[in-house]
Formats: sequence, structure tokens, C-alpha cells
Amino acid sequence: MFDILMFVFESYFHAGRYPNSDKLSRKLSAAGFEDEDIHLALTWLSGLEQLNKANYPSAINDSSGRFYADLEIKRMSFEVRRFLTFWEQNKIITPVEREMILDRAVALNRENLPLDKIKLITLMVLWNQRQDLDPLIVEDLLTPADSSCLH
Repeated sequence: MFDILMFVFESYFHAGRYPNSDKLSRKLSAAGFEDEDIHLALTWLSGLEQLNKANYPSAINDSSGRFYADLEIKRMSFEVRRFLTFWEQNKIITPVEREMILDRAVALNRENLPLDKIKLITLMVLWNQRQDLDPLIVEDLLTPADSSCLH
């Protein structure tokens, strides 16, 4: 499914929006993706589209920290939680965006999601919120977590 999310981002980023589910399903099928993976991705994207900042209590933005539920700890490694905390503390994402990212990560129903997957989820959430994405943020989110810096 993550290959589909990457395909959608790469194919439609400059358009600003991906097509509706029926058209996207046909395009993904034509690109060679399996029907089951397409269905999972479209379901996940539907949940993504339903995220709305107004649906989250404004008090989230005033909180000084975040305690993770046991389910969230199972779903995301310490490295992932550290990444989200770092991005939030450095004002790259808001607390509400963090919650949206967590929502989409937990929706996958997978344990121990690696940082690369969370970075892709983060990218999709920020893109879905129609934000002007800084090219450096996009580059950071698309760079594999285990890649070393070349100097």
C-alpha cells in the first residue's frame, strides 16, 4: 500500500490533488497495482480526506506534551515518536497535525511502523491539508531514514 501512496504523491503532487476514487482506482490498476492493495489505499485515502483541523479540540494546541496510548506505542517505535516530537517542537507540524498523523498511522493496523512509513504518512497528511510544502520538508520526508549524509 505504501507504494501506492508514493505513486499518488509523485503523480499528483504538482496538480495539488489526486482524482476521485473511481478514476484513481482505474489509474492504479493500469499502473499494475493489485486490487487488494488498491482497495486498502483508497480506504486509507478516504480516511485521510475526512481529517479536518476543526474536528480536533483547540486545547490540543495549548498542551505541553503528548502521552502515547499503549496501542500507539505498539504501532510506532520510539524512533517514530521521537521524530514526531522533534517536528512538533520545531514548529514543522502543529499538535493537531501530529494527531492527524497518528490517526492515519493507527488506521493501518500494523505494529511497529518504521520511520520511513511515518514520514510518508506525514507527507500525505500535510499535502492533504493543502499546505504549501517547503521543498526541504518534502525532501526530508522522502529521504530514507537510514540514508547517510554525503559530504
